[in-house]
Parts: sequence; C-alpha cells; structure tokens
Amino acid sequence: MSALELVDRKKSKSVVWKWFAFDASDEEQSTPLCKLCRKSVAVKNSTTNLFQHLQKNHPSEWQQCVAERTAQGHADAATPPPQPKQVTLSASFSRGVPYDRTDRRWQSITDAVAFHIATDMVPIYTVEKAGFQHLLNTLDPRYKLPGRKHFGEVVLPRLYNTTRSKVTKRLEDVQFFSATTDLWSSRTMQPYLSLTVHFITDDWCLENACLQTSFFPSDHTGEEIAQGLRDGLESWNLSEDRLVCMTTDSGTNMTKALRLNEWPNLQCFGHKLHNAIMNAVKDPRIDRATGICKKVVSSFSHSWKRRRELAAVQAELGLPVHQLITESLTRWGSRQAMIEHVLEQERAIARVLGSDKKCRHLVPTLQDVEILESVNKAIKPLQDFTDALSGESYVTVSFIKPTLSMFRSSLLKPEDEDTELTKKIKENILHYMTEKYSDPDKDELLDIASLMDPRFRTTYINPTRVEYIKERAVTELLSLMPTVPGTAVPVRQEEEEVAAAEPGPVLKKRRSLSSFFPKKTPAPSSLSKADRIRTELATYLLISEISEDADPLQWWKKHEENFPRLFKLARKYISIPATSAPSERLFSVGGGVVTCHRASLKPDAVDRLVFLAKNLQM
Repeated sequence: MSALELVDRKKSKSVVWKWFAFDASDEEQSTPLCKLCRKSVAVKNSTTNLFQHLQKNHPSEWQQCVAERTAQGHADAATPPPQPKQVTLSASFSRGVPYDRTDRRWQSITDAVAFHIATDMVPIYTVEKAGFQHLLNTLDPRYKLPGRKHFGEVVLPRLYNTTRSKVTKRLEDVQFFSATTDLWSSRTMQPYLSLTVHFITDDWCLENACLQTSFFPSDHTGEEIAQGLRDGLESWNLSEDRLVCMTTDSGTNMTKALRLNEWPNLQCFGHKLHNAIMNAVKDPRIDRATGICKKVVSSFSHSWKRRRELAAVQAELGLPVHQLITESLTRWGSRQAMIEHVLEQERAIARVLGSDKKCRHLVPTLQDVEILESVNKAIKPLQDFTDALSGESYVTVSFIKPTLSMFRSSLLKPEDEDTELTKKIKENILHYMTEKYSDPDKDELLDIASLMDPRFRTTYINPTRVEYIKERAVTELLSLMPTVPGTAVPVRQEEEEVAAAEPGPVLKKRRSLSSFFPKKTPAPSSLSKADRIRTELATYLLISEISEDADPLQWWKKHEENFPRLFKLARKYISIPATSAPSERLFSVGGGVVTCHRASLKPDAVDRLVFLAKNLQM
C-alpha cells in the first residue's frame, strides 16, 4: 500500500483517536483509518467500532487504550459536579402552596395580565385558554389565574380608574389644551364619539391623552354633537376657557357643533386635501381610467395563477416585485398608490392579461396610460403631506402655512412639460385649498401659530397683516398676564408686589429742576406693559432663524427665560394638531377591540378598553 498522508481528527476527546486518523483528502473526516494497519473503519455516531478494531487486531494497543481511558475517567470523577442542596420539608410544602390573593406577588402577576389584555387588545377570555394558563403555570406554579369575570368586573375597572386618575392629575396643571374629535361606527354599527386632548408641559414636551370613545346613540346633528362634546369636557373638569382649538373633519354637523359651542375650530388638513383632490379629478376620462385600474387589480387579486405569472414576468423584465393594490374611498393616497403601481407594472400587466383571451380587454390603452400619468404627476408630490401633518409627538399646526405656500410656489405650479389635464388638476386643487383657508378667523389662528414657531415667525404671514398679527399677539398676552385681586387690570409679574402692597403715607417731595423737562429715552421701568411685550416680540423676531428640521419645543425650552411673556403664547398655540388623525387612531384601536370574536362588548367596556389601550402606552 502506498504511503498516505494522515491527519488527526479535529476536536477529538476520546483517547481511542490516538490510534486513528484520516486521509488528508477526506476533508469531511468521514472514514477513519487505523494508523497501525491503514485499514478503514466504518463509524456512525460513536467510537465503538474503533475500540473493537483495536481489540481484535491490535491487543496490546487495545490494553493501553483501556488503561488510558480508565485514568481519564478517574480524573473526571475527582471533580464531581456540584450537587443540589437538599430542600427542607417546609420549603417543599411552601413551593406547592398557591399564593394568597393578598400576596404582593399574586397581585403583581394579575396586574401584568390585565396590562397585557389592555395594551395588546386581546379578549378577556384569553385567561381561560389552556395555552395561556399553561404558560403562567410554567412560569410560576404557585400562581392561580382568576377567571374572566374577575378580570372583567374587578381588575380592568380598577386599572381604568387608576389610569384615569393619572390622566386627570396630568391635566390639572395644564393652562391651555387643544383637542380633536370625530364620530365612528363599530363593527356592530354602534356609534361612538371620540375625544383627545393635546398640550405642552412645563418641560416643553408635547403630550396627548385619550379622554373617551363614548357611546353616542343620539342623532348626529350639530346640536347633539355640541352637547356631547360639552359633556365630555365636563366629565374631566376641563373648562371651555382653557380650550385653544378643536380640530375636526369637514362635516357640516361637526362645524355646526363647534359654532354652537363658540369654540375655535380648525378643520383637518388631511380631509381638506382629500376633498380638494377628489374634486379636482372629477372628470369622465379620469373615471374611466381609474375604473380600468380597479378592474386590473381585481383580476389579479382574485387569481393566484395570475399573481404567479405576474411575479415571473416581473423577474424576467427586471421590474420591482410589487403587488397591485386597490384604492380606499376615504384615502386619496390609496388611489395614487394604485395608479402608480399599475403604471410601474404596465408591461408585466399587458403581457399577463394579453395572453388570456378572457382578460385581454382589461389591458390599459395608450390613452388610459396617458391619463393615469397626468393624474399621477399632479398628485404624487402631495403624497407625504397628509402623513407628515398627522403626527402627535411633534408640532404640526405651524406647518400648514408653509405647506400652502409650497403648494402655490412649486408643487402645484404649472410646468411647461405638464399636460393640459395635469395643469387643470393642479389648478383645481390649489383653488380649493386657497378658498377653504381664506376664512379670516382660521387664517388669524394659523398666523399666530406660525408666529410662535421660531422656524417660521412672520415668513409665511401676508406682509400686509404682519403688524396686525403682532398687535393681536400683544393684546392676547396682556389678557394672559396676572391681575390685581378684585380688578380686571393686567399687572406685570414684576410689579405684582408693588401693586398688592398696602399704601403708606404719601410724602410730598419737592420737584427738581430736571423733572420739568421730558426725558429723551424712557427708563425700562417706565415702559408700559404693552411696550414691554412689543420689545420682547421685536427681540424674538430679530433672532436669526433656525433650521426647519429643528424642534421648536426644544428651542423654546432653551429660550423660555429670555422671553418670559412670549413663551406663554407659544405654549398655548403650537399644541394644536393640524389634522383629526389622533381621534381617527382611536377608531383603529376600537377596531382591534370590537372584533368578530367579541362583537357583543357593551359600550362602557369598549370605552374602557380603548382608553386603556391608548393611555397605558404613553
């Protein structure tokens, strides 16, 4: 036998491998060879065959191997693994005894289960499912899980009361707040009225809270909604005087309700933009083209074979692997996404549908494609604004003015390469938005909010109205200043002690000669309250602008001491949400609570569960 190049086994532990190795070409080391006789030995998952080979063919080496293995075993036995300590009899009994319901451990686990039910929106009957009970029993055998009745009637109501008390405490020290509201019907067609509040804390954090998703069986008239909203604020001891503005949709009943209550109202920017786009694309040609899009999407969504063929053609043509999506009537962005995907996959769609005689008529024509491209070019640049202005954790209201300005100057400005249809759509959208935001009261509200945002200040205010808005700010700041008890006269904070002090004897002083001449520059202490505010406002407007990406709340937190009067106006106005999305998000939570598996929940339980799901996550 020719000489072989042998290599030892990798990571070998058994002593038997001292007499066995592998051919260097056997990279997987699957067939060991005896170093003494060069014979191969078949092995699977043990070294038994190796020991038997030595015993049969090499007795002396086998005896040496046995001796070394015995010695290795004694060495391992010299350091035995630590033995578990013997458990006392009393400890054994205590481990098997269930927790008492007054035990802190039992209460903490029960509260954790309630938190899971509330925040993850799982049915209460989860506590009676075998898998959930097995999980808790594995984690802690001493914990005995209560039934669904205990959670529904005791634990969750207690958690609701505790959370409500915390929210109430947060709202006690809030001087001004904004709100959003909307109406919603559950899966069982039960109507609900939502209410959220938004405010800026003393530490300049923009916070929000869900107040209610209350059952609203009354007619949805302006009068009934107005009363329902008043009842909602009263139930939380929130004074109407502290309400800065309430953001709602564009429904006539909502608008009327706010007008009846004489509350400031800002209509949702998202609803305005949706209505503007839907009105702008009312055209028979567009209706036909979008109708073709819907039929194309439907033909693929109802056939897994066509979807498979579409994926194959996408790979062949190098197109993005995107699924076709249909539109939602209440979301204009879904229509734009549907059109964009159909245009993107046009070649793949034509090949798949064109090969099927039954669906060949659905292939979009060149005229349809041209119309869809015109629509997509007009509305695609507006896609991100609804989502950007729907946030709750950052300032949004002051962005409305800059957004409208951007619409006019660039996004909706006709371009030379635009088709006539694209130009018409842009013109119609811009006309609608300009008209809806031309109301003097709403325009003034947006101007004040823009003024109080250090990123914009007077940049987007009509130059002819800048001085009026500044005086409007001065007047309101005067009304926000402290007053002397028993009067309605505003008093500067720094003069409060002087105004409230008891008058002493008046001593007649002889006037000096210089007192008969007017002073050229009045001393700071002689400035009127209004002039002090004007000076502070002028200083604020002279400071260099900050980046539009900066956080205005952090800016005010840093400069609050520099503007001891002006910051109050900023804290009041820039908390207003630009859209009613916060209320609509409550309906998304409500959809997760009222499901087909628990459609019989009572309205009070729905309100309680939605409240917990939203407020426990904050």
